[in-house]
Amino acid sequence: MRKTAQSRGKRTPSNPGAPLGREEIAVSLAAALGPCEQVIAFWEGGAPSYGRLDEWSDIDLYVVVEDDWVDQAFRITEKCLRSLSPIKQKYVVQHPEGSGIFQAFYRLSRASEYLMIDLAVLKMSAPGKYLEPEIHGPALFHFNKENQVRIPRLDRREHAKKVRAASKRLKERFELFNCFVQKEINRGNTLEAADLYHRVVYGSLVDALRIKHSPMHHDFRTRYIHYELPRKVTARLQDLCFVGDVRDLQRKYDEASEWFREVAKTI
Repeated sequence: MRKTAQSRGKRTPSNPGAPLGREEIAVSLAAALGPCEQVIAFWEGGAPSYGRLDEWSDIDLYVVVEDDWVDQAFRITEKCLRSLSPIKQKYVVQHPEGSGIFQAFYRLSRASEYLMIDLAVLKMSAPGKYLEPEIHGPALFHFNKENQVRIPRLDRREHAKKVRAASKRLKERFELFNCFVQKEINRGNTLEAADLYHRVVYGSLVDALRIKHSPMHHDFRTRYIHYELPRKVTARLQDLCFVGDVRDLQRKYDEASEWFREVAKTI
C-alpha cells in the first residue's frame, strides 16, 4: 500500500511552466481529499496496476466517499486541479442510476494530451468498485482509511455464468446478423458493408477470442488485446481489421466468419 496523503504532504509545482506529471497530479489530489472525513479511500488503477506504464498512459483514479458527498468530492478535485493547471476540457460519463458510480475525464492545459485524468467517484454503498484484482489488477492505494474499503473476492461461479451468457448471446447475434454484410456487398453499398463487417463480424470475432483466451476480460473488446492474446492471434486479427477495397472486404468477411464459427465451437 502506498503512503497516505497525510504522510506525504501536499506538493506544489516547483516550476509552474513545466509540464505536469502523473505523480504530481495524484499526490496533490490525495493531499486535497485525504483530510476530508467523508472521503474514505483514494487509489490509482489502470496501466500501473499491470506494470504497463509508459509515456502515453492516462491516469485512472478512484475515490470512495460517503453516499451524500459525491458532488463535494468533485468540487474539491476540480479546485485542486485548477491549482495545478487550467482545466482544458471536462467530459462526464453517465452510468446507470443506482450504480453509485460517477465519472468524468479531465484534460489539463499543463499536462500531455495523453495524460488525461479518468476520475471515478464511488459511493461507499456502490455494489461494484473496480477492485477485483483478477479483472482490474491490484489497486495502488494512496490512502484507505482504517481499511474500510475491502478488496473483494471474485465470485468465479458468477463470473463464469456471465461469460457463458455472453457467449450464448454472441453466437445468436452473429448467426442472425452476419449475413447483412454480404447483403450490402451484393447491393454495392460498400460503406454499409464495411461498417457492418467491423461491428457485427469482426467485433464478434474479437469478443469470442477474448472469451477463449482471456475470459476475465471477456467484455474488454480490443483493450489490452496485444498483451493478453497470443501473438499469432493478434497478428491475424490485425490483418483482418484493415480492409483495402470491396474484394478485400469479401475475402476478409469470409475468413473472419469462418474463424468465428471455429472459435464459437470452443467457447
